[in-house]
Amino acid sequence: MTTAPPAISALGLRKSYGGKTVLDGIDLRVPQGTVFALLGPNGAGKTTTVQILSTLIPADGGQAQVAGHQLAGGTGDLDPVRRAIGVTGQFSAVDNLLTGEENLLLMADLHHLGRRAGRSRAASLLRTFELEDAAHTVAAEYSGGMRRRLDLAMTLVGRPRIIFLDEPTTGLDPRSRRTMWELIRGLVTGDGVTVFLTTQYLEEADRLADRIAVLDGGRIVAEGTPEELKRRIPGGHVRLGFADGHRLAAAAAALGVPGPRDDSLSLRVPSDGSIPALRALLDRLDDAAVEAERLTVHTPDLDDVFLTLTGAGRSRTGEVPR
Repeated sequence: MTTAPPAISALGLRKSYGGKTVLDGIDLRVPQGTVFALLGPNGAGKTTTVQILSTLIPADGGQAQVAGHQLAGGTGDLDPVRRAIGVTGQFSAVDNLLTGEENLLLMADLHHLGRRAGRSRAASLLRTFELEDAAHTVAAEYSGGMRRRLDLAMTLVGRPRIIFLDEPTTGLDPRSRRTMWELIRGLVTGDGVTVFLTTQYLEEADRLADRIAVLDGGRIVAEGTPEELKRRIPGGHVRLGFADGHRLAAAAAALGVPGPRDDSLSLRVPSDGSIPALRALLDRLDDAAVEAERLTVHTPDLDDVFLTLTGAGRSRTGEVPR
């Protein structure tokens, strides 16, 4: 079976500013039709990576391909990439003096859509992003969530196959953020779009991303699915509950773990939470003829992963520094 080429790939990507290395030879591979999240502390190089891959700035070294096209110097070389991608940056590209519909029609003109095709595309996006009622309202009167939805809709006017989202929900309230998550995930599952996401919200990466790379000091320090990354961090365990003290004591002896220090009738057993580990644990209980009433798996979350891999702190709002 032929494997589809990646939507985005990079090998040894490097970038420096004024003698300071921002990207120190990073490798990336983003499969088509997935959400790939890039996490990292302030100054790690996330935005620089997006700027290089979206053709906004050149790399100093390394190789990269986007949508099957090699990134190289010269406007002519970059045109095929630019036709295949869309970019939603940290700051809105919405024109406050135009209505929502006018902003979309302006983008349609920039993409050289005909008048009828442009109006049809604008109407479709207004419906998709639930902005029909505000179509003829100037964007200056939009809420933060509405402006961000319009910004993403404008990115989609040209039907890009790959979308770069640089911290797309920063500053949004929880309800607006979840609405954006649904829209982003729908682009992938419904339209097969590839999304390259940077975010300062760990929950966002956990909810959206098929794969996550952690960038620190200009290098990729870890990559994998959210669950794979969580299993790399110590502290995972299984908590088993029992009907009485006799079963509890028998389970503790069979599993070689100390009994609880309280009257909870539960045991904490170190485990990575994987299926093989759970199967082995239950087999040991079966061999000892002990039955557990409850089993819950506790794994480190992405907060633990981020702090362990980067040593970076978080603000009290739960945000990761850019």
